[in-house]
Amino acid sequence: MNLVVDIGNSSGKAAIFNKDEIISTKQWEISDIPEVLEWLGPFPEIENSIISTVKKDDGGLKGEFELRGIRVLVLDEQTPLPLLNRYKTPATLGKDRLAAAVGANAKFPDQNLLIIDAGTAITIDFVSSGNEYMGGNISPGLSMRFRSLAEYTDNLPLLEKADEEVLLGDNTEAAIRAGIQWGIIFELDEYINRQKNRYPDLQVILTGGDSLFFDKKLKNSIFVDLNLNLLGLHRILDHNVVA
Repeated sequence: MNLVVDIGNSSGKAAIFNKDEIISTKQWEISDIPEVLEWLGPFPEIENSIISTVKKDDGGLKGEFELRGIRVLVLDEQTPLPLLNRYKTPATLGKDRLAAAVGANAKFPDQNLLIIDAGTAITIDFVSSGNEYMGGNISPGLSMRFRSLAEYTDNLPLLEKADEEVLLGDNTEAAIRAGIQWGIIFELDEYINRQKNRYPDLQVILTGGDSLFFDKKLKNSIFVDLNLNLLGLHRILDHNVVA
């Protein structure tokens, strides 16, 4: 069995794999490390693990895993990958972007892929049919756009996403939601369309916390996988264990 751990700024997510199948997942707040260790109790068969973190440390998880006899790989820019990384500044490449790209490539090898991660930020990344990560772009996510309007203006309220179909708001709250939500939808659809003009066989994969919100709103056909990052981390771990 393998354990993969993905640590963000305020929370973490982990999965236990038996071969290529996820048999258990766990989400936690950063301060709840004992809760994670308790979750691992029924799985003494875990042999290998990978930790990906955007923070400077992992909260002591690496040491705790090693005490349990689990081998630990910490993902960084020097970790061997199962695809070729063409990014010019690998040290600054977000590990979540890299993991999602590897996960998508594992699901759809030898295909042109566009990976959209709709989370705190919205990232759009491209993997070529030659199994090369080519880079992508980054823009503010849904919540960040709502928050920025409230913080950088005096009179606009802080709102949250809502399932509204109006294109033109007839009041301020509706106008904010229409501007932000439809703005992202148009942004994503146009980017997909332009890439499909270049790569007609393009496969689009959507992941991230807001992926289900945008799934049915986008005109383009897409594949949704909420565990894409975990799958990618597991693929990286397998690549290094075999190597």
